Amino acid sequence: MTRKQRRATFIFVSLGILGLAAGLVLFALSDSVTFFYSPSDVAERGVDAGERIRLGGLVEQGSLEKGGDATIRFNVTDFVETIPVTYRGVLPDLFREGQGVVAEGEIQADGVFVADKVLAKHDENYMPPEVAEALKKTGNWQGEGSTKSHAETYGQGSYP
Repeated sequence: MTRKQRRATFIFVSLGILGLAAGLVLFALSDSVTFFYSPSDVAERGVDAGERIRLGGLVEQGSLEKGGDATIRFNVTDFVETIPVTYRGVLPDLFREGQGVVAEGEIQADGVFVADKVLAKHDENYMPPEVAEALKKTGNWQGEGSTKSHAETYGQGSYP
């Protein structure tokens, strides 16, 4: 084999290994790229008990229960599927029934989502675009027009 052939072989093998490595990384990250899963996504995907995910949707009207031991129970829905959530801690000030929420935690074997972090929407006019898209996909979008971005809600470059 000549020197030119060895160099070409080395380059092709190196590119093949790099391509394979990139493919494996993308495959491994494919599930974690999604910001959150709607209740319908969780039902379709079949999330394993103990798997850490973000659950997003609307807090179901009439589902909020506050226990004496600082445990809070509520349901997250996308109007197709509903998942019961328990959370122990202080809820964000903007958390309320009928509003968008993203909870981070694990699904238990009994189907209850145990959240260790709860994020509420910004204000009355803002809904996270991901939540709005999930509601639009299921045909349950009730907003007027399109969602407002952070810049539209608070002004370009200013923060609350």
